[in-house]
Amino acid sequence: MSRKSNTRQIAVVATFAVVYFIFRMIPTFSMIGVSGGTFSLADVIAPLYGMILGPYSAAISITLGTFLAIAFGRPMIFLGLDFLPGALDALVVGLLMLKKRLIATTIYVAFFLGFLVNPYTAIFVPVSIPFFNLNGFFFYAWLHLVALIVLVSPLSKKAANWVNDASLANLPLGVLILVFVGTMTQHLVGGLLYETVLGLFIGKAPDIFRLLWYTVFWFYPFERGFIIILSTIIGVPLVKALKSSGFLHRS
Repeated sequence: MSRKSNTRQIAVVATFAVVYFIFRMIPTFSMIGVSGGTFSLADVIAPLYGMILGPYSAAISITLGTFLAIAFGRPMIFLGLDFLPGALDALVVGLLMLKKRLIATTIYVAFFLGFLVNPYTAIFVPVSIPFFNLNGFFFYAWLHLVALIVLVSPLSKKAANWVNDASLANLPLGVLILVFVGTMTQHLVGGLLYETVLGLFIGKAPDIFRLLWYTVFWFYPFERGFIIILSTIIGVPLVKALKSSGFLHRS
């Protein structure tokens, strides 16, 4: 890589880090069980960074943007590891764009298994819906499991091709699939950090976390769904514009 290309890449990473910082400073949903903790609008653009910049530049931009937000007053929730959910979101999406599905899947599975074996995780959640005469237990991470199925299926490969292809016919579906996988990666990593930092390090009892997961179970599909839809709405025209300009990262 030439010196000019290096300089351009550094400038791009820095610029996107500032954009991420701005979005990181805009709160959205409150974090259940974390006093004063909120998700940010940056969650919407994290998977798009993976599509646009590639896995490594995207992860670096998000990491820098996260620490910049902390420096400007954004509360630090996870002992300095706050960059991990967004960075791994972008990393997995970027790896899929580079057709490195095995690495992307390995990362996802590692965090999925880590979440499931954590003693603070509620694997099954009691569900009671009298209207449907439904009573029993439901797998908490069902939507993360759906994302894993999509990730290991041919759909993730096709999605990356649709985003990379010159044709725009399947672009919206491609963006949607990649955003879905990336967003659920971010939520999975965030959940693991949440229970590890606040539970294992700060010392909250496992029973408290299980009660929290019982509440989160009803909200997280709608919260993640909102993020996925908004990210796709922003991502489709953005990717179109960047493809037209020749900027979009390609393998």
